[in-house]
Amino acid sequence: MDIFYSIVNFFVRGGVFMFPILFVATIGAAIAIERYITLTRMRASNRAAWSRIEPVLANGDFEKARELTGKDDTAISRLLSMGLALQGAVRRRDDVEKAMEESMMEIIPKLEKRTHYLATFANLATLLGLLGTVSGLIHAFSAVATVNPAEKANLLSASISEAMNCTAFGLMAAVPLLFLHAFLQTKTTELIDSLESASVKFMNSLANRQSARVQQSHLHIAKAG
Repeated sequence: MDIFYSIVNFFVRGGVFMFPILFVATIGAAIAIERYITLTRMRASNRAAWSRIEPVLANGDFEKARELTGKDDTAISRLLSMGLALQGAVRRRDDVEKAMEESMMEIIPKLEKRTHYLATFANLATLLGLLGTVSGLIHAFSAVATVNPAEKANLLSASISEAMNCTAFGLMAAVPLLFLHAFLQTKTTELIDSLESASVKFMNSLANRQSARVQQSHLHIAKAG
């Protein structure tokens, strides 16, 4: 209970700017939790989907791969389905690559959604803390100028406490938000890298399949000759 009262006392003595800092910290925490859950689930679903699709691509069974990606709604399936759709219709590698790049351009913003707000909220919490500090110092100097000498020490101490508490709370909110921003950016980058890796492996499977077809056609021509 002593810890609880200490926290409440710390918050109350920080002044009115403690409330907007708390609001910013709460919204930032909610965004961080939502993004972490979303990215973690997406990573797990992509891994599960890739474990099913990769052996099929390695065997060159693109019809089966189209069937698997068509039934799945994961990011990696949506990406590969764009390439697989063109693989059956055209043979130019560039056309397939452009289609998959277009799909990546649609997927990446969804992965990065709202994460950038965490850095903004961290800066906002810091600035609100500094604003509370300035407000507390203004109160401190006003107290020194207008009250009786006997009361100056108490009012000056309370005003400086407001300034320092607000600064401390702003930093306490900003530092975790900056850490969460960096952490979620790293998870997002890993997801994007895994999608790009899957895209490259698909293109390599397509190239290997086309090379095998060319070799078979040469063999047929040589046997016919």
